[in-house]
Amino acid sequence: MIVYALRCACGHEFDQWFDNMADYDTKKSAGIACPSCNGTDVAKAIMAPRVGKTQAAPPAPACAPGGCGGGGGCPMMSMM
Repeated sequence: MIVYALRCACGHEFDQWFDNMADYDTKKSAGIACPSCNGTDVAKAIMAPRVGKTQAAPPAPACAPGGCGGGGGCPMMSMM
């Protein structure tokens, strides 16, 4: 299923679900009616994609103000 934002010639905007892109083309040829004015001069409106948010990696631990202790050196230095 895919949803398209549609706009009629009068400027009414509405969403409609379709099985796939070919289903839109078929229904467009048959005449998609605007729910506000029943006009059939309807086209796809510009849409922003719905992209999921990515999860950022947690920040690396910071060294203590006096440097890393414990005798093993700074763990951040091994990343360089």
